[in-house]
Amino acid sequence: MKQFWKSMLKSPSGVIGLVILVLAISVAVFGPMLFPNSPWRMVQRPFLPPFTLSTVPLGTDALGRDVFAGMIFGARVSLLVGLVSTLVALVVGVPIGAMAGYFGGKVDDALMRFTEFFQTIPSFALAIVLVAILQPSIYSIVASIAVVSCRLVRGEVLSLRTREYVQAAVVTGQSNTWIILREILPNALSPVIVLASLMVATAILLESSLAFLGLGDPNLISWGYMVGAGRTVIRQAWWITVFPGVAILISVLGLNLIGEGLNDALNPRLSREGR
Repeated sequence: MKQFWKSMLKSPSGVIGLVILVLAISVAVFGPMLFPNSPWRMVQRPFLPPFTLSTVPLGTDALGRDVFAGMIFGARVSLLVGLVSTLVALVVGVPIGAMAGYFGGKVDDALMRFTEFFQTIPSFALAIVLVAILQPSIYSIVASIAVVSCRLVRGEVLSLRTREYVQAAVVTGQSNTWIILREILPNALSPVIVLASLMVATAILLESSLAFLGLGDPNLISWGYMVGAGRTVIRQAWWITVFPGVAILISVLGLNLIGEGLNDALNPRLSREGR
C-alpha cells in the first residue's frame, strides 16, 4: 500500500485528479452544512448576474433561485449517482465476468450473450428507455446506469486462468469458488480499479444527460438539471448553464486523471512501455 501511494503521488495526473476529487467530495459532504439554504427557494430577483451580491455569488436563475446553492446540492446528487451506480455495476459485472472467463464454454457464451444484449443498444439510449419505463427517480437512474456498465473482468480472467498458480490450485484440489475468490479476482483487481474510476466519470455524464433531458429525479437538483434548466435562456443568463457545466467538466476530468494515475501506480511496467 505504501508503494502504491508513492507511485500515485509521483504521477502528476494522479495528484491533480485526487485534489479535484477531494474538493468535489468535500463540497458534496460539507457544502449543505455550511450553506443550508434550499436550492429550490427563491432568494432574489430572477436573472441576477453573478458577483453582484455576496449573498448569491453566482447569481440567480429564471425563478430567482440561488445558482451557488444549486451547485453545492447538485454536487451531492451527481457524485452519489456516479459512485453508487459504479458500485452496483461492479457488484453485478465482476462475478459475471469472473464466472464467464473462468469456466468458458457454454457458461461463457450464456453470460456474455446476456451482457451483450444490453450492449447492442447505445448506452445512452438504453438508459433513457429504462428510466422512462421505471419512472424518473434516483433509484431508476442508478439502476439504468449500472445496467449499461456491467460487463467487466472477463478478458482479464481469461488470461489469468492459465497461469501457473491457478493451475497449481487446480492440481491441489481447490474448489472453483476458492480459486476464483482467492487466486483470480485479487490479481484481476488492478484493471478493474482503473476502469471503475472511468466508469464513475461516465456515470456522472450519463446522469447529467438524463437530467438535462428532464429525466432526472424531480425532487433532487443536480448539475445536469441546472444545465438543462438554463439552456433556453443561455444568451440572456449564461451563468445558469456555464457554472454547472464547468463543474461537470472538472469532475469528469479529475476522475479521468485519477484513472491515469491509477494505471501508472498499478501497472508501472505497462505505463513505461507506453512511453
